[in-house]
Amino acid sequence: MSSSGVITLQNPKPFLKWVGGKTQLISQIDQLINKIIDEEKKEFTYVEPFVGGGAILFHILNQFYNIENIVINDVNYNLINAYREIQTNHLELIDLLLNIETQFYTLKTLEEKQKFYLAKREIFNSINDYSTEKIASLLFLNKTCFNGLYRVNKKGKFNVPFGKYKKPNICNKNNLISVHHYLQKVTILQGDFQETLNYATSNTLFYLDPPYKPINSTSSFMSYSEQVFDDNEQIRLKKFCDKIHRQGNYFILSNSDVKNYDNSNNFFDELYQEYNIKRVKARRNINSKGDKRGEIFELLITNF
Repeated sequence: MSSSGVITLQNPKPFLKWVGGKTQLISQIDQLINKIIDEEKKEFTYVEPFVGGGAILFHILNQFYNIENIVINDVNYNLINAYREIQTNHLELIDLLLNIETQFYTLKTLEEKQKFYLAKREIFNSINDYSTEKIASLLFLNKTCFNGLYRVNKKGKFNVPFGKYKKPNICNKNNLISVHHYLQKVTILQGDFQETLNYATSNTLFYLDPPYKPINSTSSFMSYSEQVFDDNEQIRLKKFCDKIHRQGNYFILSNSDVKNYDNSNNFFDELYQEYNIKRVKARRNINSKGDKRGEIFELLITNF
């Protein structure tokens, strides 16, 4: 905030912690995007069918001013409603979040904080319709739950335990204001990734970050939504990439590298054999066992 009391816009950044976020792959993805822009030298449409926490989206909004037409989508209804709420009703959301933050900070013990957390989780799960209170509850839960996970049970109820953080940053007011400002140029969709093809123009770049294929039997710990993204969905996504390619547009796809644990597993190498497959180093930070975290490879697949 400036000395005059006017909030100056900062570069927007993800407003949620999100497992699988692409912050650490931004430099590699940035190089690929720049390659397309430098070669084509045209205005682009940017489409992100699995926006998640939006690490790449916010990088695009910060760095690529000539991409005027931006479309984001996700199957997660609550997540997309959070984007829409910040786009259209950010001030009421901020007021609710600040109130929740104040209440949380006054609690003295972790036991009190956990009880407060569980009460908010119950409220979040009990509100069936879209509302500002539900979105405020979502943002609070995200900043206070274990590892920022978004996990639901078979009934679609959020069930992540308390994260035991003493003073998490629940309401980053300046960032929410900046995100609101930058989202004014973004079309926000909720539904199946296939539908985003309807928003492609003659010069479109898709960035696809689907739920990752588990790299071993213990890594599929999280249900992101009631829908399961299994091998059949991975194959359906590949056919979607084929459609993008046939239309003369571009795609960048990120996914897990199943060869991390089984070098003979050629699932992605065979599925995307006609495209460019690059293995890049990334860190795994979501395993509950510390010795299972560390550097692994992920895939970046492109049609250029």
